[in-house]
Amino acid sequence: MPSLPTPSADSSVLLVQLSDSHLFAEADGKLLGMDTCDSLQRVIQQVQEEQPQIDLILATGDLSQDGSEASYRRFRQLTTTIGAPTRWLAGNHDETPPMQAVCKGSELLEPVIDLGAWRIVMLDSSIPGAVPGFLAENQLELLERTLGEAPQRHHLICLHHHPVPIGCKWMDPIGLRNADALFAILDRHPQARAVLWGHVHQEFDQMRGNLRLIASPSTCVQFAPGSEDFQVGSEAPGYRWLRLHADGTLDTGVSRVTGIDFEVDYSVKGY
Repeated sequence: MPSLPTPSADSSVLLVQLSDSHLFAEADGKLLGMDTCDSLQRVIQQVQEEQPQIDLILATGDLSQDGSEASYRRFRQLTTTIGAPTRWLAGNHDETPPMQAVCKGSELLEPVIDLGAWRIVMLDSSIPGAVPGFLAENQLELLERTLGEAPQRHHLICLHHHPVPIGCKWMDPIGLRNADALFAILDRHPQARAVLWGHVHQEFDQMRGNLRLIASPSTCVQFAPGSEDFQVGSEAPGYRWLRLHADGTLDTGVSRVTGIDFEVDYSVKGY
């Protein structure tokens, strides 16, 4: 596992977010008709071509579709080729014991990372056996503690579930159930600069006061923005990059692959 770089406090750092890969135990497993391992490999290849100096990879949940150790081993093997330190958090499809088994002896599940002038906090919003999210008391305490310990650092808070409506009516019931508790903490700490999540398989970027709220595409199937009911989108798989500056600002964008054609299999309802 590569060690974290130690940039000076006045330099920027580059993060890459990979989310919702939905890998299977089988290498050719498909979600809604898309080969999720192939699409992840293509996204990783694009990351390697476009981002030569990455300080940290953020894997924001649903790494696996079936929760198998084999799927986590495959995700770890594929992302290791990028050659950057990586941190994982769990999504609603992830299974904690197999994920922990594959991460044993590494820092992949360490929730707090100091990088340059920033602190990145990885929160577990998953509920075993359920699709919506919830931040348990220990996760809220972790957030409060890490914010309080480093008031001089800018903070990026990462989780899997969306804490605000994103304009897809069908997704409203499966977001973060106690978003008010999250924002109550963040509102007390002006060094909280941004919240980043996955789960929604689409782009989102809005401000809530001085707090930036950001969601990102999946490395496999996308969901149609603004949809009333479950609908697969036409956008290609992709990733998000984030350039975190020492003054607390950030630049970010999404890059998508080309050349992936697949037929949607709607025999799979929801995800």
